[in-house]
Amino acid sequence: MIRELQFGWHMPSCPVDGSTPALFVEQVQQMLQHIQPHFDSVWVDDHVIPGAAWLPSETPYLECLTTIAFLASAYPALMFGASVLCQSYRNPALMAKMTANLQWLTGGRFLFGIGAGWMEEEYQAYNFAFPQASVRVDQMEEVLQIVKKLWTEAPASFTGHYYQIDKAYCSPRPNPVPPIMIGGGGEQKTLRVVARYADWWNLPGGTAENYAHKLEVLRQHCQAVGRSYDDIIKTWSPEAIAIAETEAAAHHIAEASPYKKDVIIGTPTQIAEQLQVFVALGVERLIVRIIDFPSMMGMELFVQEVIPLLRR
Repeated sequence: MIRELQFGWHMPSCPVDGSTPALFVEQVQQMLQHIQPHFDSVWVDDHVIPGAAWLPSETPYLECLTTIAFLASAYPALMFGASVLCQSYRNPALMAKMTANLQWLTGGRFLFGIGAGWMEEEYQAYNFAFPQASVRVDQMEEVLQIVKKLWTEAPASFTGHYYQIDKAYCSPRPNPVPPIMIGGGGEQKTLRVVARYADWWNLPGGTAENYAHKLEVLRQHCQAVGRSYDDIIKTWSPEAIAIAETEAAAHHIAEASPYKKDVIIGTPTQIAEQLQVFVALGVERLIVRIIDFPSMMGMELFVQEVIPLLRR
């Protein structure tokens, strides 16, 4: 089945221009109002402190699920997704309840993104245990089993190595069940979990060659677990996009930005050409971060020129 290419906005979770907390919220709301007719989803990071070295630790920072609850009520034409929930930050059963509640209150507009977690300094600051990566992926797999049980069974019980529930209820159970998007590209464990549990898969950043390689690994895991590779919706989120009417102006935006790695730079036509490579590989949803925010200029060019080129 051929699905129309969809676009999501990777929303900043903190001021990037030194704005006050109140002004930052206004900037986000102005952008949401602008993109609502053109994008189908908005994605919020699940962190509690900035992860970028260029931002002070005391920078105001939005928490993921409470932010989604607030914004989803104000923008009913948009779906809201977590990009991605860290499996370590909430009790798995509570996470299942909170996300089921969001699905209920938003009328089915919540997208359940989850990952194994990576930001060690955040774990340490908030006193979360930070085991090795392979353990965090195994924990994520148990979280997914608990969440799916609570969303579909009543009562639900599960006994794993890390997490347990005993005759637990999650009422009302979500209807429809939110899509599960797993973020990450670990080839031995993460992509195997994607093959088993994910409705959507996201890989942040990287080259088209790397994305193609990860797709092939995912295809192999799907074959190994008896899952249809085509059932999983492929998404991709470039690290950042610097777009302007001229190539020189786009490079100026990129140079002035703190984002230095994997930035896609160019005119609308050049941006569309670079993104089209990923669409040709099978990407059905692009989750974009336009780095001249809070300016509207880059987003306006993307909406008016890049989206039509890609969909054509």
